[in-house]
Amino acid sequence: MSENNNKKDLLKDLIDKRSKALKGGGEKRIESQKNKGKLTARERLSLFFDNGKYEELDIFVQHQSKDLGLDKNVYDGDSVVTGYGLVNGKPTFSYAQDFTVLGGSLSLVAGKKIAKVMDLASKNGAPIVGFNDSGGARIQEGVDSLAGYGEVFVRNTLYSGVVPQISVIVGPSAGGAVYSPAITDFIFMVKDIGQMYITGPDVVKSVTGEEISHQDLGGSEAHSSKSGVAHFVYDSEEECMNGIKRLLSFIPQNNLENAEKKDFSENTTNEELRNIIPEKSTEAYDVKDVINKVIDNEDFLEVHANFAQNIVVGFGRIRGGSVGIVANQPASLAGMLDINASDKAARFVRFCDAYNIPIITFVDVPGFMPGVNQEHQGIIRHGAKLIYAYAEATVPKISVILRKAYGGAYIVMNSKELRSDLNLAWPTAEIAVMGPEGAVNVISRKEISESKDPEATKNKLIEEYKDKFSSPFLAASRGYIDDVIDPAETRNKIANSLEIFSKKFLDNPPKKHGNIPL
Repeated sequence: MSENNNKKDLLKDLIDKRSKALKGGGEKRIESQKNKGKLTARERLSLFFDNGKYEELDIFVQHQSKDLGLDKNVYDGDSVVTGYGLVNGKPTFSYAQDFTVLGGSLSLVAGKKIAKVMDLASKNGAPIVGFNDSGGARIQEGVDSLAGYGEVFVRNTLYSGVVPQISVIVGPSAGGAVYSPAITDFIFMVKDIGQMYITGPDVVKSVTGEEISHQDLGGSEAHSSKSGVAHFVYDSEEECMNGIKRLLSFIPQNNLENAEKKDFSENTTNEELRNIIPEKSTEAYDVKDVINKVIDNEDFLEVHANFAQNIVVGFGRIRGGSVGIVANQPASLAGMLDINASDKAARFVRFCDAYNIPIITFVDVPGFMPGVNQEHQGIIRHGAKLIYAYAEATVPKISVILRKAYGGAYIVMNSKELRSDLNLAWPTAEIAVMGPEGAVNVISRKEISESKDPEATKNKLIEEYKDKFSSPFLAASRGYIDDVIDPAETRNKIANSLEIFSKKFLDNPPKKHGNIPL
């Protein structure tokens, strides 16, 4: 009888301990979290995993620090909740920093908890999703808390390109804490509550005298449109969760698998594509109209939508299979490549290549952005990143030249010389060293100025230049373009080619790693 009572006592003790641990920093701090319009760590994981179910790890882990009052502030699980479950029916690993426990500050044991769940994600070939809500390193632990960050950073690096890594900023992420998200593949932010900065407003003011709010310094608007740190922004945590799940539906579990195929409704031709390019080559149009008419069900997940809008990147599907899309955007800066656009596209291309996602490129680029500012900030170095990314990529690569493809920018945008598998052009394509008008002004200046009607002479020479030097049929005759196609057939051509290229095998020369011009 006493043995049974002892078992009951042990079970009751377990239930009590677990119940206490599940409350994190306690009811008062949970209420404070709610008053800020934020979910708790466990609420986030319940909302994220299918049916709210997940297996929690290390619920009874405690920090071992005794200094500066920490011995009176010991919480089971410390400042992060870790676990695993199913998302979209597939294994996924996750951690959520718990702001109710010492402001979510990272301790050595919290860093080790995150490292453990990241190791499990890598071993099992599954994505890792981290919810960041932390005041930064735990000051009372000194260098031990910094070592906790180091444990996380090295895994972010080693598992990059092995399993997808996603960071979700649902609170502050300050100081060294920002660098784990920065190494991951995608960063999601929630408006009003998400913040990222190296130094806070107080430090900025003390150094520069500038008054600035937390949100203006490192909120979602700043990082999604100016710095380019954040890839996705949502109004609420619930919408953000749905956005993460949507992204996960487009990408594979790991670098040895392909993304899951989805159902689709076939539509091989679309005559509306014939009317998108304006008659005048200087007129703008929205390249997303082209993208949506080529992919399945107009289901396009744009990445970095608010940053470097002169280039568009994102995920879609063609005949059910995921593809990465890169497209110059004539509706912004005429689609020219600048520093930010080059970085944005290069990083996206490298992600697709790491995870076996074919890359479709829609080209309408008049060149690189001119200007002293661009030159001095290193457009040569940044543009080279995009060359490197395309040339290095071994996944199936297809490009379609819609209109302009001038100079070095033509080469950079997945040209045949960068090992593209299929290069198509619409009849409206203009492929040349420079635009017809600029070329004529350079090489026929004397002839124009000495003619009786300079304007008529110039127009005549421009048309002759187009016919002789920039026609897509000239590039096709040299083999640089594989086919000039009816725009209505674009989806069909791409889809048929992807089916054939799905078994593509290409190895780069053996090496430890290349030296991309960072």
